[in-house]
Amino acid sequence: MKIDRLIGILSVLLQQDMVTAPFLAERFEVSRRTINRDIEDLCRAGIPIVTMPGAGGGISIMENYKVDRTVFTTREMQDILAGLRSLDSVSGTSQYSLLMEKLSAGGSDFMAGSQSILIDLSSWYKEELAPKIDSIRAAIDGRRELEFLYFSPKMEGKRRIEAYYLIFRWSSWYVWGWCTRRQDFRLFKLNRMAELRLLDARFEPRKVPLPDLKNERIFPGGIRVKVLFEPECKWRLVEEFGLDCFEEQEDGKLLFHADYTYQDNLLSWLLTFGDRAELLEPENIREELQKIIENMRSKYIPPVRLDAL
Repeated sequence: MKIDRLIGILSVLLQQDMVTAPFLAERFEVSRRTINRDIEDLCRAGIPIVTMPGAGGGISIMENYKVDRTVFTTREMQDILAGLRSLDSVSGTSQYSLLMEKLSAGGSDFMAGSQSILIDLSSWYKEELAPKIDSIRAAIDGRRELEFLYFSPKMEGKRRIEAYYLIFRWSSWYVWGWCTRRQDFRLFKLNRMAELRLLDARFEPRKVPLPDLKNERIFPGGIRVKVLFEPECKWRLVEEFGLDCFEEQEDGKLLFHADYTYQDNLLSWLLTFGDRAELLEPENIREELQKIIENMRSKYIPPVRLDAL
């Protein structure tokens, strides 16, 4: 993208005293004519670029500008580059790494080998996730509608939206947009989407409220839970809910207490602990768990053979 190249050229000029047009053309894999046009665009944007023809000449930025406007510290630049690298972990490409190299040109402190923060946003669904993110970004940039099949706990069906924001939260990717069915803004999880299509239909941008992503807003609770866990479950409770979620009993068992939003999610989570967890409250969900266990038990008991009687 041109804007990426302009940022990269500006970064090179800020970090090196002088470079040549052939050097920039080779680094950014474009022609010298393109570099000359880019330099003209940067000048129109108010960047004080100086060109010196002849042997020993080249392209540079006025020294005072370099001193006054280079506002990023090494650590701040490293954080920016770490963020750029993390986007490649989602896309499965190296396009952001290339941009990172352009931004870090001439500054050895910024190169990957000296990074202390490594971010990987990839998931088990990388092959499906990257095309979805590309389509959604194209929809946002081009103001084009999206259509997809969506799977939710209550129903599945076609949705059509105006996409406004891509969001990474709670270890998953979401899109925030105007749902034509609900006539309201909704948050959709990318892993629940199928048959995603970028439509030709365009839309006029709305006044978009930022999504309320507070945990208590998305996961409002309502189910007061008490569970008694065996001591060996401590690491999972700490990892998933923190140290304050349980009280250690005299016998070493862990009395867990939390608020849950969805009964089905609670039951599924408890079953992953097998016989190392006992649900104490609420009583109605305890009874439901007993029914599930009985149904599971019936599936694993072999049928009685009449000839064995």
